[in-house]
Amino acid sequence: MTLRGLFLLMACACLPLMANAGELPIPESGPVLRIQGSNTIGAALGPALVEGLLREQGLHKIHSETPDKANELRVVGLTAQGRRVVIEVAAHGSSTGFNALKNGTADLAASSRPIKDSELTDLKSLGNLKSPGAEQVIAIDGLAIILHPQNPLNQLDTEQLARIFSGEAKTWEELGGIGGSIHLYARDDQSGTYDTFKELVLSSHGQSLDSVAKRFESSEQLSDAVSQDPQGIGFIGLPYVRQAKAVAIVDGQSQAMLPLNSLIATEDYPLSRRLFFYLPPNNKNAWAEALVAYAQSATGQAIVAANGFIAQTVQAMTVTPNALMPEGYQALSRHAQRLSVNFRFEEGSATLDNKARQDLTRVLDYIKQHNKENREVTLVGFGDAKNDPARADLLSKLRAMAVRRELVKSGVVFREIRGFGAEMPVATNTADEGRIRNRRVEVWVY
Repeated sequence: MTLRGLFLLMACACLPLMANAGELPIPESGPVLRIQGSNTIGAALGPALVEGLLREQGLHKIHSETPDKANELRVVGLTAQGRRVVIEVAAHGSSTGFNALKNGTADLAASSRPIKDSELTDLKSLGNLKSPGAEQVIAIDGLAIILHPQNPLNQLDTEQLARIFSGEAKTWEELGGIGGSIHLYARDDQSGTYDTFKELVLSSHGQSLDSVAKRFESSEQLSDAVSQDPQGIGFIGLPYVRQAKAVAIVDGQSQAMLPLNSLIATEDYPLSRRLFFYLPPNNKNAWAEALVAYAQSATGQAIVAANGFIAQTVQAMTVTPNALMPEGYQALSRHAQRLSVNFRFEEGSATLDNKARQDLTRVLDYIKQHNKENREVTLVGFGDAKNDPARADLLSKLRAMAVRRELVKSGVVFREIRGFGAEMPVATNTADEGRIRNRRVEVWVY
């Protein structure tokens, strides 16, 4: 069986094919699906995907109804017989999604961070939520660090960010800027955006958020507050930069990177993150399965892009060589294009993670559609720093070989397999999260 055939078989086992209108069950009363969790997803992307699913199911007069409670809505469609089909979306933060799964008040959790080990344990009665069918990456997002548009600073590193948001750095002058005291704006404790910032910035530098920070449940309100405060700084999901100014970010020895689509798609940008749907294996809801499948489809990914997030559609990108790149990498960038995906691995393992498993099919489709099967593809591996550089070089090449093993099963003949060791880090090597991000495999096509 080819790799594509294997993945289609896996998809069929985990996610049933989209049902035609009327095939999905409609209960006599109550919603057909309850989604709880991330405000980043639930504010606009989740409802847009729900509306798309209802349209695909042949429903009409699709509209949203807003109950009295903030950050909640109902998306409603009518069948040909006039029956109401209701999907509820509550967006109070990623943690609330997992709590709702545990309490039986949600069928699908939306999260802007990976599930925590403690949540995985709490929900083990629902099945393994880290299994490939349960953990579904639906989009890539980037946390933007935002300032007032007139703030002259254009770049900050993660160590500076930790000092700022912990309250250690109190004035803009300490950072080479102007404006006096720094005013902090942050998402609330239930937010996956906050969890991601805490993990990538604060905790990795041994810091915690200053209690004086103004906290927000709404991403839009936070962004608007920063854009109106010349002394303000905040962190926000990419679609919510709005009128504020985003700055370039440095992590460890990485280059300064703005939250650009191409750098977020490959997850090279230091504050990039994945957005998830979590589907309980032992308590499946047919509408939840259909929504997850729809979100992964080409139509669903177009909705992801239309809502300001980064779709997982594979594209070829031109990379401009520069003097900071190894000579071999410069040569590659002069003659080939990089695909907008990085393969990453489970922590402490050479096993591809769940997103990488999904991306194998996407990359294979690209290779086939563009007739690149015969010596037109090069894999490039990278790793985290080791005491022995030769070991780092070897491990980086072995990671590339792990990806090669999967794609060669479908007839792809590679031009070259390269390993660049610990060169060109995209994150600091002093934290586990950074080391994981540096262990990656790029795909280049001629």
